[in-house]
Amino acid sequence: MTPVVDQVQSHLEESVPLFAIEGLSVSYGETRVISDLDLTVQFGQMTIIVGPNGCGKSTLLKTMGRVLHPSAGTVRLRGTPVHTQPTRQIAREIALLPQGPVAPEGLTVHELVAQGRFPHQSLIRQWSREDARAVADAMKAAQVTEFANRRLSDLSGGQRQRCWIAMVIAQATSVLLLDEPTTFLDLKVQVDLMAMLRSIAHDANRTLVVVMHELNVAAAFADKLVMMKDGAVIVEGSVSDVFTHENLARVFDLDATILIDVESGRPVCVPKTSQPLSVAAQ
Repeated sequence: MTPVVDQVQSHLEESVPLFAIEGLSVSYGETRVISDLDLTVQFGQMTIIVGPNGCGKSTLLKTMGRVLHPSAGTVRLRGTPVHTQPTRQIAREIALLPQGPVAPEGLTVHELVAQGRFPHQSLIRQWSREDARAVADAMKAAQVTEFANRRLSDLSGGQRQRCWIAMVIAQATSVLLLDEPTTFLDLKVQVDLMAMLRSIAHDANRTLVVVMHELNVAAAFADKLVMMKDGAVIVEGSVSDVFTHENLARVFDLDATILIDVESGRPVCVPKTSQPLSVAAQ
């Protein structure tokens, strides 16, 4: 592309939502999980979705990734409904990492990450230097190169999670949908992992939509924060606008004090307790 075309393309990506979700309803059998939901996701940002258990976060992510079909409404990617596009085409546009993924026993890290290249394979196009380079770059980005020949089952939880993320990076899509990528990880590992994901969005110009439970970690890293409850988006926007005492009480029934971190300027919630620390420690 010429510089002028690049500038026009960049402007369009900034001004037009990458995802536009309108009137979305999703059901499991007779049970409605998401009802008349609207949401936009901008290009090159990390959007984090939080909400109580069972509010529809994972269902929304799977519907965006074309795993689930809506009973009503539309999920559009760059203006085109995702559920009308061929599966292989979507796999080249969107990478979905579900919660608690399972790999075949004995799989090495390199073999796992290489699976991310499957959407780019065909009867005509087999494994290539481009695939090998994509796998190597993904393992480097996720900091798992040193584990390449080790079995996935031999690694710690944090290391394994980085390997799964390397796999979706190797898929070379513009969109990554990640469901609870930090669950069961120590706080330091969570922070390191989220810092890596933020760099993927900002430095590699990829769009990330992440479902999380850890409120303070979400507030520390989100470009856009979305709060869901009972299958609907209650509030969305910048972290400073969304992460408030009123919204935490409304969405989570949580009574918390909001503090501002002096270094980052990001909000932090401190749940209120019925006992002072000095009394509780006795």
